[in-house]
Amino acid sequence: MSAPLAAHGAAVAFGDRRLWGGLDLELAAGEFLAVLGPNGAGKSTFLRAALGQQPLSAGSMSVLGRPVGRPDRTVGYVPQQKSMGAATPLRARDLVGLGVDGGRYGLRRRSRAERARIEEALAAVGAQAYADAPIGLLSGGEQQRVRIAQALVGDPQLLLCDEPLLSLDLGHQRAVSAVIDRRRREHGTAVVFVTHEINPVLDLVDRVLYIAGGRHRLGTPAEVFTSASLSDLYGTPVDVLTVQGRIVVVGTPDHALAASRHHDLPAGAGALHR
Repeated sequence: MSAPLAAHGAAVAFGDRRLWGGLDLELAAGEFLAVLGPNGAGKSTFLRAALGQQPLSAGSMSVLGRPVGRPDRTVGYVPQQKSMGAATPLRARDLVGLGVDGGRYGLRRRSRAERARIEEALAAVGAQAYADAPIGLLSGGEQQRVRIAQALVGDPQLLLCDEPLLSLDLGHQRAVSAVIDRRRREHGTAVVFVTHEINPVLDLVDRVLYIAGGRHRLGTPAEVFTSASLSDLYGTPVDVLTVQGRIVVVGTPDHALAASRHHDLPAGAGALHR
């Protein structure tokens, strides 16, 4: 069976600036891949390339053996969280229903089977209690659960998540991560999880794709999160510490500031990822 997501010599560049290149990856069914790196490194661009929305500068990418970019219900997508106004008339179940409707326009009557799929997706993320509430009145964590339900309603074999934990408190981070982890364990759905912090999902991750300065590292968390690996990737001394079970990546302030001007790291940051 073809890999849910495969890349061979894949690269993306904008003019003289290369975000990443020479990427070779074969994602296994049920695998959890975390994509990390500083702001502007190309994490979300990697997802857009997997969706066929960002042309590659070199190499190729495929989903289940097919070229990326074709309309495909086997791919679920959770975009970055954007708050919806309280006046938004859409109910939670209506938003999930858009995942059933796909690109079809206009109102229509859904079949019994389609309505059942919507209910199953809402139940899978624990959103039945607010399924009929206006989406704009839900909390950030509740909205994120509904977005995940929308991505799951098509029964995807590949789930692409773009910063799904952004702006969520620790409790909601754990709940959302658990929903995604349960999906991949029970259904064999491969997960690509873009995040700015590894710690909330460290126990779930099989491999890490770390992108920085036009280069990347791919491997298990134990292989990627070493001082030698990240120092080589950033081209500056980096220390990797474990503090109370959490990974902390620390660079010297002067080097971190210099790197920020070239790789969009937080200016003056001592800890690059906490």
